[in-house]
Amino acid sequence: MTPQQRDALIDRYAEGPELLDAALAELPPQMWTFKPSPADWSVHEILIHLADSETNAFLRCRRLVAEPGGSLMAYDQDLWAHALDYHSRDTELARSIVGLVRRSTTELLRSLPDTVWRHTVEHAELDRPYTFDDWLEVYAAHIPDHIEQMMRNRAAWEAAGGR
Repeated sequence: MTPQQRDALIDRYAEGPELLDAALAELPPQMWTFKPSPADWSVHEILIHLADSETNAFLRCRRLVAEPGGSLMAYDQDLWAHALDYHSRDTELARSIVGLVRRSTTELLRSLPDTVWRHTVEHAELDRPYTFDDWLEVYAAHIPDHIEQMMRNRAAWEAAGGR
């Protein structure tokens, strides 16, 4: 990845919380607990997942910087949603966590020398080294991907008669 491509992805990563807030402003609060199917997540659950995922991403990023060659903790996001009772968690707190963690990590990313971007770690779900560029690509797309999921939930909610 070129430095210019990386900078563009860092910009995309940094704008995630603003995109999330804009999307949430379009979603009626009464639909936030709607689940298109029992296996799908509600908007509420997605928000809590984003907070958990961002805190994991925060640690993964720092491990890539400080402990290259080490390993990353894997986690089962569906198990976490169930075991941590995501519908009982505070969405405003989750939104704050997402914003704070992204700002902190963006500041770090913008300060890294080129040599650090060559660091890799072991990821339990991959059979190859996990690169810093892999990390950036995943997390730059993470919030936009979940915004699309939220919009699909809204369409399903409206199709089911929600207004």
